[in-house]
Amino acid sequence: MLLKSKIGNLKNILNESNVLTDAAELYCYAEDSACISENLKIPDAVVFVESIQDVQKILRYANSNKIPVICRGAGTNMVGACTCPEGGIVLNFSKMNKILRFNPDDMTMTVQPGVVLGDIKELAESEGLYYPPDPSNYKVSTIGGSIAQSSGGACGFKYGTTKDYILSLTVVLADGTLVQLGAKTIKDAVGYHLNQLIIGSEGTLAVVVEAELKLIPKPEAQRTIIGYFDSLDSVSEGVNNIFKNRIFPSSIDFMDNNSIKTVEQFYPCGLKTDKAAMLLINIDGFESSMQYQEHTVKEALTEAGAGDIITAVTPDEIDRVWTARRASFAATAKLAPDVLSDDIIVPRSAISSMINGCKKISDKYDLKVCMVGHLGDGNLHPQIALNLDNETEFKRYFQAKSEIYNLAVSLGGTISAEHGVGIEKISYLGNIIDNTAIEYMKKIKRIFDPNNILNPGKVFKI
Repeated sequence: MLLKSKIGNLKNILNESNVLTDAAELYCYAEDSACISENLKIPDAVVFVESIQDVQKILRYANSNKIPVICRGAGTNMVGACTCPEGGIVLNFSKMNKILRFNPDDMTMTVQPGVVLGDIKELAESEGLYYPPDPSNYKVSTIGGSIAQSSGGACGFKYGTTKDYILSLTVVLADGTLVQLGAKTIKDAVGYHLNQLIIGSEGTLAVVVEAELKLIPKPEAQRTIIGYFDSLDSVSEGVNNIFKNRIFPSSIDFMDNNSIKTVEQFYPCGLKTDKAAMLLINIDGFESSMQYQEHTVKEALTEAGAGDIITAVTPDEIDRVWTARRASFAATAKLAPDVLSDDIIVPRSAISSMINGCKKISDKYDLKVCMVGHLGDGNLHPQIALNLDNETEFKRYFQAKSEIYNLAVSLGGTISAEHGVGIEKISYLGNIIDNTAIEYMKKIKRIFDPNNILNPGKVFKI
């Protein structure tokens, strides 16, 4: 815990109303969406920063006193990256939430870290432009967290993830130094691309205070095709058939039977609960191409054994079915006191083995699992409902998780595609990344943050 004098200094550095120190208030910032309660600590203070200068002042003070600093946006992180295992200061960016510049001609947007992704998308689309990264929580999650985790979403398969839409970053280093990384142009071949190093570093190397985003033209038209299957193996065949016919959907998402039934129970929208699985295929492009794409996708799904195929055309129809897909996590949370959503990825050729393996492992440990994922890139999200206060069930969950990770690695995959490592996956890192590579990551961390104040205890331990 920080001494009262140091907390008092924080109130002198910033407006006192922007510093929270009451225990009841601090408790709200002790965890994120990861449901990690083991060894949970509350922060010593929460600071609402309003400007780059505020961030610099706090970091200078924290660095000189070796106080941990944890950045926080909406707190939707799924791996404990926003938690405070060593206490410290939480930098809350909810007041740095402005879109600073929007240049439709250059197709760029400059934003502060607290801007909600949904607001970025809405403003871009008002000018016929498009910001593709779309994590399921994009209506509440912020761009700062998206950069920290290099988040993706359903459209990552065709359009890429956050790292593909960052032109430049303005960051504050651990000692308070302000640095511009990257360029505001589409091409940049000058020096090391340090802005890409920051993306996905989970707040352990620097604090992002501004980002220059790249936008693209919004596709003229889109449709969502829903295909239902009687077997899980047929799902992968359907995906492969689409590619064999040279169709490149913007997204190919998946829901298994448990997920379909759970969503339909809590968010009724007409899903067919007697089917083993469903695919949601988004096609987009020029209106003149829609009929051909739709016909080709339907033929590909039929050839794979899809029994019922439906097309959503209007914006309301498309929104309804994708709201159902995105509601899967919340719906699964209705099955038990807690729900933990994992994030694994394998080569697309191994997706059937991964799906069936997850189901077998969950059944082995008597766990309720609802599986969804982005099958275009092989990214699967097993969502396990359980009671974390039940010690026996908790142990079974960790045994199952280890087996699921081992299976993903054995199939040529890895343990995180878009959620990051945080504290939840640290112990598995050595099974995925070469020890020499980990040592070089630690060396980079020490160069950027010699006092280890930036989100300590995340990604790896030093």
